[in-house]
Amino acid sequence: MERENATLLTEFILTGLIYKPELQIPLFLVFFVIYLITMVGNLGLIALVCNDSHLHTPMYILLGNLALLDAWISSTVTPKMLVNFLIKSKKVSLYECMIQFFSFAFSASTECFLLATMAYDRYVAICKPLLYPVIMTNRLCTWLLFSSFVGGVLHASIHMGVFFRLNFCNSNVIHHFYCDIMPLFKISCIDPSLNVLMVFIFSGSIQVFTILTVLVSYTLVLFTILKKKSVQGMRKAFSTCGAHLLSVSLFFGSLLFMYVRPGSAQADDQDMMDSLFYTVIIPLLNPIIYSLRNKKVLNSLAKMLKRNV
Repeated sequence: MERENATLLTEFILTGLIYKPELQIPLFLVFFVIYLITMVGNLGLIALVCNDSHLHTPMYILLGNLALLDAWISSTVTPKMLVNFLIKSKKVSLYECMIQFFSFAFSASTECFLLATMAYDRYVAICKPLLYPVIMTNRLCTWLLFSSFVGGVLHASIHMGVFFRLNFCNSNVIHHFYCDIMPLFKISCIDPSLNVLMVFIFSGSIQVFTILTVLVSYTLVLFTILKKKSVQGMRKAFSTCGAHLLSVSLFFGSLLFMYVRPGSAQADDQDMMDSLFYTVIIPLLNPIIYSLRNKKVLNSLAKMLKRNV
């Protein structure tokens, strides 16, 4: 009987980013523009990679998939947030919450693996340039991509599996702008310690593995760059790796701060700001970071624009 009563709550209320009604419309306009730019930037990058045969190399195939994941993360979170800016009822069903969290967990986990793969690709390209075509083949690239996506699905599925043990009977107010797993733990009637442990073990392991891969790859890249006698070669290598490192630092930094730091009484608002950064801001920045300093991408864009004029 207790369990039956505990499962009565199947609708939740998302508090959103801010409580002031006078700011709802301005915030809607700001995030609507951000979302449009994000989608145009990422989908445009995907279109460039698909349509230009010169970009059918591992580096740009990985970049296209990063753009796909950024568009996915943004589309998982932003549309619902925009709707909640305009309506008074901010209700979301339990099943909508589960789908949204699964979609976010899948895309974020896959992006972690993909960023590690991109770091390995740059390591091979700069540290072993003569062997690069032999090592980083399209077949290996496809296998690494497939593994990244499978890893993302498995990681999200694990958390969804243990999520079903939770019940919600007291509060249905989620202090967040989307259905993230940590705010849901806070309103569960059942002790979520096992779920928190699973997040710590699996999410922590993925982040440690991918961050170590990135650090080792770029440390070896840095040593190789410093050995180069060509100033032009050093600039080119630093330019390419600098963009990757900036993107990686932004993404992993915000994730680590969100899921690894200890909780506090003021954690809810801080968690929302961290989540906003890696679900809305980073997908906006990545196409800019990777494209503006990449001559091949800019040349491909110029050719496409000339064809359409």
